[in-house]
Amino acid sequence: MNAPTAPIRSHAESSSARSVWLVTQREIGSKLRSKAFVISTLVLLLFALGVVVWGGISAGSAAAIPVAVTAETAQAIESLDGIQTINADSADHAIEMVEDGAVEAAAVPDEGAGPYPYKIVAKDSLPETLIAMLSVSPTVELLDDSPENSLMRYFVALGFGIVFLMAASMFGSTIAQSVVEEKQTRVVELLIAAIPVRALLAGKVLGNTLLAMAQIIALALIAVVGLSVSGQSVALTGLGGPIAWFAVFFLFGFVLLAALFAAAGAMVSRQEDIGSTTTPLTMLIIAPYFLVIFFNDNPVVLSVMSYVPFSAPVAMPLRIYLGQTAWWEPLLSLAILIVTCVAAILVGSRIYENALLRMGGRVKLREALTS
Repeated sequence: MNAPTAPIRSHAESSSARSVWLVTQREIGSKLRSKAFVISTLVLLLFALGVVVWGGISAGSAAAIPVAVTAETAQAIESLDGIQTINADSADHAIEMVEDGAVEAAAVPDEGAGPYPYKIVAKDSLPETLIAMLSVSPTVELLDDSPENSLMRYFVALGFGIVFLMAASMFGSTIAQSVVEEKQTRVVELLIAAIPVRALLAGKVLGNTLLAMAQIIALALIAVVGLSVSGQSVALTGLGGPIAWFAVFFLFGFVLLAALFAAAGAMVSRQEDIGSTTTPLTMLIIAPYFLVIFFNDNPVVLSVMSYVPFSAPVAMPLRIYLGQTAWWEPLLSLAILIVTCVAAILVGSRIYENALLRMGGRVKLREALTS
């Protein structure tokens, strides 16, 4: 009597998977046929390429780096291209020139302390261009306790914040509008007559996630190739790991938001009402952007943000870039994000299933969760 159970279950699972894939293809196809989506994607990629090229041109046209040298270190530094050596009477004199801002760095004797018989002394940021010119990195000493260049830190925070904000808000609002449009035109009644409601939701989330991740991967490739070709290998070395972590965090963060945006769209029946349910989600996307811009130099705020699921995709990669994390912190933050993502999918699917066929006014959250 129980023998047919396994084949029936296998057939049901296969049918559900096909349904999800059909909806996924439908979502991807509709986006690729949209001129607005294609144009906005091209503009975003061209903007990213322009930023990388501009950085390469700026780096290439930069003036020679002023470096104070002593009699013992002059010969080693003078042979480097792009370096303007300024003679100092002694090591103390060279360090004073760094403190006064007369030079960017100083090369002073440091017998037996490293691979070079001298060390590089800088004021508050690593002289990465100078270090990159040396075949082996010498010992580096900073006079002020500020290991990262504030301008570079700001641009990295801005980059992560803008990419997450644009991708999440654009795809999230598109998902919500698509759900409302299907309700208004009664297309959803035909769809759920053919496929399960949860398969429809899964297909929408999966299709938009694939498109969003394709954009992120394209941006990452532009950054990697652009930095390599334009000779900004030092910047690439520091950004490679954070960009990879950003892609991983973005994946789960986007799935979390996509499920909630679909649920928010199911709670209303008119495009005019969609803002009433999606505004709280939009604020959850905007808040991390402004916080990471204004508090990118505040370790306490960044630490808190890196463990909050809605801001972790921006804050944690930035902290990794700044070197403020222990090895286990990204893993713990990612685990919290994944657990929250699963919870959001369960809640979002329940709201979506209960509210999708309800027409008229806005469905209250309590009703959508309990009906």
